Amino acid sequence: MNLKTFMVVLGTVSSLTVAGMAGARAADALRVRGTVVSFAPSLLTVKTRQGDTDAIKLNAGWKISGVAGASAKDIKQGDFLGIASVSKADGGSGALEVVVFPAALKGTGEGDRPWDLQPNSRMTNGTVADVTDINGRAVTLTYDNGQTRKISIPDNTPVVTFAAAAPTDLKPGATVFVVAQRDGDGTLSAGRVVVGNNGVVPPM
Repeated sequence: MNLKTFMVVLGTVSSLTVAGMAGARAADALRVRGTVVSFAPSLLTVKTRQGDTDAIKLNAGWKISGVAGASAKDIKQGDFLGIASVSKADGGSGALEVVVFPAALKGTGEGDRPWDLQPNSRMTNGTVADVTDINGRAVTLTYDNGQTRKISIPDNTPVVTFAAAAPTDLKPGATVFVVAQRDGDGTLSAGRVVVGNNGVVPPM
């Protein structure tokens, strides 16, 4: 990736993660996951995973980013991750998906909070304090002034990082993740879209 492309991705990811994750905690925010039905310069129509169809108005200056495949085997101490997970029967936590943040975005959205990828899931953004490979790979994340959480990463867990994307990637059938705001009149609007491209889909 050349410097110009990296800066575009970095700016897009910064907008996504800082504003998007903060917005996701707002009462009027909605995380839309689904596939593109149609796309116009200022309107994205998505068939959600629940089977509904949402029309999302794209704000002026909206941003787009893609995702690229990464490997759990490459995760090392000091990396900054966002992991959606659920509790396991043994009392631990198992990852549903892992996002590896670029080094320049370390600290973005740090903390542990409820998530809606599936029932009773949580999102933990933190720095890798330890990596173990006993009975599978697991990481210990540290966040919020020293709190820690150990999360196992099953072999089939989607692991991604951010990549460049363009509006032309918003083709019918493309998988998207959008943090939208529900306006007073009930319409949805958003300033950023994450789209699956090059065969990799956003697992968020």
